[in-house]
Amino acid sequence: MTAEKIEDIRTELKDYDDQVAETKTLLKERKAELGDKKSPQIDKLRTARDEASERREAIDKELSAYSHHQKQVKKLIGDLKSLHKDLAKAQEEYGVIGRLSDVANGSFKSMSFQRFVLATLLDEVLIAATERLYKMSSGRYQLLRADAETDQRSTAGLDLAVEDSHTGKRRPVETLSGGESFQAALSLALGLADVVQSYSGGIRMDTMFVDEGFGSLDAEALDSAINTLVDLQKGGRLVGVISHVADLKERIDVQLVVESGPEGSRASFRLP
Repeated sequence: MTAEKIEDIRTELKDYDDQVAETKTLLKERKAELGDKKSPQIDKLRTARDEASERREAIDKELSAYSHHQKQVKKLIGDLKSLHKDLAKAQEEYGVIGRLSDVANGSFKSMSFQRFVLATLLDEVLIAATERLYKMSSGRYQLLRADAETDQRSTAGLDLAVEDSHTGKRRPVETLSGGESFQAALSLALGLADVVQSYSGGIRMDTMFVDEGFGSLDAEALDSAINTLVDLQKGGRLVGVISHVADLKERIDVQLVVESGPEGSRASFRLP
């Protein structure tokens, strides 16, 4: 070798020795920094990385689904806003008609227009009926329309109540006894007849039949009911009573008696 070539090799060797020394120093510093730290477990880290990757893929799929749902919701919101505008316009155009429809169908104050008309007519019937019931009950009862619904599932307006002067309280007609109920029913029938006549252009209801009910009355109530029917008869009406009560035979002059026998029933008149 030439002297020049030998010098180049020496220079390379020296550089190599310097690098080795520098590397050893660096290695020593790194070992000092690591201290008691152990080498990571690459297999476990790879497993954790794979699991994390799978979770990320699942989350990405959920995010994609949520994004799709979000677009659908935004579309629905837009459609609802459009429908709301159309509804507001329709309400403005048909608000008055809708209000009239609610009143007529009973959506307003739980009373339809038909019930309102019937309630008005019923008030007239109750006025006429109360005049008779007041006399039959010796001034105790008056008929009137109930102020509130007796059943929350029904429509208000046509429920009946009685004003009891003995207790000073108002109560439903269902609380009346059997005899009192008969008096109230008879009074309503007579009151209805009076109102129908008043609305019928002079047409009179001259005939009335009362079927049973007298057996539930005590002696005083029976006298009162019969006196009411007698007053009707004196006013020009024909009043027929269908009953098995023996006491009525003494108070009714003309009787149509129906008697049963082996060969059938037989009807005959009994005059005073």
